[in-house]
Amino acid sequence: MADNLRISMVQSHIIWEDRDENLGYYGELLRRVSGKTDIAILPETFTTGFSMEVEKLADTMDGPTIPTIKGWAKKYKLAVAGSFIAKEDGKYFNRAFFVTPEGETYLYDKRHLFRMAGEDQHFTAGDKRTIVRYKDWNICLQVCYDLRFPVWSRNVNNEYDLLIYVANWPEARKKVWKTLLQARAMENMAYVCGVNRVGIDGKGFVYRGDSMIFSPKGKKLADAGKREEVTRTCTLTRADLEELRAKFPAWKDADQFGIK
Repeated sequence: MADNLRISMVQSHIIWEDRDENLGYYGELLRRVSGKTDIAILPETFTTGFSMEVEKLADTMDGPTIPTIKGWAKKYKLAVAGSFIAKEDGKYFNRAFFVTPEGETYLYDKRHLFRMAGEDQHFTAGDKRTIVRYKDWNICLQVCYDLRFPVWSRNVNNEYDLLIYVANWPEARKKVWKTLLQARAMENMAYVCGVNRVGIDGKGFVYRGDSMIFSPKGKKLADAGKREEVTRTCTLTRADLEELRAKFPAWKDADQFGIK
């Protein structure tokens, strides 16, 4: 297994409901980290913002969003993660993606839809977790509101090493964001990375960023800060993870359960 993994949190604003402008903007941000990271992580619905105008904004897997991301991954030699509004079989999904430089594409449809914004009225919930194998690390993809539901992220038998949350998490609930990211890291004995947007969206909601990476012990390893457009890169260490799991094997005593 690779000893180290470099991950970059791309914390930025999102141009409201303008896919082409966002694709151009984020493409430039990724160009700047080429050669400096293994994975670049973008915010939730990075091409549109957290809009419910799904009929107008959704993309199929044929384009243009996913083909563009594949082009970035290949050109800049890095994996790219984030989410976008997807359409498939007449349904709409808040779809997370993980695209490798070789063009391998992994998808996860957000399970917990944010009813307070009407997301459950416009999107279809996913029902399967996705764990990606990349550079010999196991990586679990989740989206924003999923953070509030620890059962869905439960790391049974160390299935994953890194848990990623991409988000449009409003400033009003900043304490919840920080607290739960740290909790998910400690309870699952895994690295946790949360990438949030900044700026004000088309509905007037303010986002402060606070993109963060926590160690399996709950130590903050990287913080993108508040309200800034910035990219922060952090190196995750395999030895630290394995040492904790060996010395403090709480995962062996975890409860067994199923999810319906």
